[in-house]
Amino acid sequence: MFDSLSDKLQSTLSDLKGRGRLSEEDLSRATREIRLSLLEADVNLKVVKDFVAKVKERALGADVMKSLTPGQQVVKIVHEELTELMGSGSSKLAFAGRPPTVILLAGLQGSGKTTAAAKLALLLRKEGKAPALVACDLQRPAAIDQLEQLGKQIQIPVYRRDDTKDAVAVARYGLEQAAAQGRDVVIVDTAGRLHIDEELMEELAAVRRAVKPTNVLLVLDAMTGQDAVSVAEAFRERVDFDGVVMTKLDGDARGGAALSVKAVTGKPIKLASTGEKLDQLEYFHPDRMASRILGMGDVLTLIEKAEAATEKDEQEELERRMRQGQFTFDDFLASYRMMRKMGPVANVLGMIPGLGKQMRGVKVDDRDLGRVEAIVLSMTPEERRRPEIISGSRRARIARGSGTSVQQVNQLLQARKQMAKMMKQLGRGKMPNLQSLAAQQGRRR
Repeated sequence: MFDSLSDKLQSTLSDLKGRGRLSEEDLSRATREIRLSLLEADVNLKVVKDFVAKVKERALGADVMKSLTPGQQVVKIVHEELTELMGSGSSKLAFAGRPPTVILLAGLQGSGKTTAAAKLALLLRKEGKAPALVACDLQRPAAIDQLEQLGKQIQIPVYRRDDTKDAVAVARYGLEQAAAQGRDVVIVDTAGRLHIDEELMEELAAVRRAVKPTNVLLVLDAMTGQDAVSVAEAFRERVDFDGVVMTKLDGDARGGAALSVKAVTGKPIKLASTGEKLDQLEYFHPDRMASRILGMGDVLTLIEKAEAATEKDEQEELERRMRQGQFTFDDFLASYRMMRKMGPVANVLGMIPGLGKQMRGVKVDDRDLGRVEAIVLSMTPEERRRPEIISGSRRARIARGSGTSVQQVNQLLQARKQMAKMMKQLGRGKMPNLQSLAAQQGRRR
């Protein structure tokens, strides 16, 4: 979503980074380019003016102008102001001291609210919660069935009532059922409309009074640009909310909504949907998003995904073997499977500092990982442990068994050899583990 903005900001700031001294004219030219880049990204005009004014004021300060690395200081200022723009502070949800915690989802029809409810339930279950879903969207005929199907996929209960059209009655029923069954989080999916109207707001207000939610989250479609910010303003005026769930952040819109909503409404983005799969919802970290936009990568999120994809003892064993320069095809397969669990390959690679821009426009097919797995599984246990024994006839057999070509098998053998060589070099030095990488990234903030 931020590719175009990211390219333009990085280009503008890279011109500054190489200079030993900056003049006021240099800064004026750079801030003008930043202003144009943000406007082209569909960021709210007032937000752009305020942002550029803050950057310029700080950049003209004595600390920057007299610095030995003024360009780097300007990049740091832009990063900090981008973070502030999107909402500094924690994006975590609030939980009631006495369960169940009620989370009320609001939004217009088509914003992805029902799917977001299921994604949020899955995310909270991974955190050790026992969530339940309540189907209070009685306006869209398929909404209740959709939520129930999603609930079955992730094995989370969905409470519904087919004998009434009263959303308040359904909400109360769901809350009672959740309490009776020991559920500690209740996510209420409410009705949306194609536009904001009095009926929608009154029903939402009535449901809110009935269930007394700990969190009210507004679901916004990032693809709608500034319209999403207008919707957020209207909801804030009529039914106050605590934060935003931004859906379709993986789309190809210009990103103006994500950059404007906090400044316009005062409400932070708490969660962001990064894909269509139910496990692709994550907490929104403004500082990490600012780093991605400026091409600095996102090491902390990468580390969190890696840790979630493997057990601690698996990480330690893989690190130990790498330090010793050992990297068999079993290790190769384990690392590929870990990457598949971390999400779409393109997204994962984009979090690596310096690699995101290089990967721009490169089509990474997740099916390639499946092909790699098929090739490795077509090897015998001995071949996986000792790749050097794989002769020409063995390569032909592996290719037939995996439905690939000998050339593809050769490519994989060469890739493993290169990776083993790299791991051996790292092993001779001080190869940081995930925890030390996280600490280093934290100190840079």
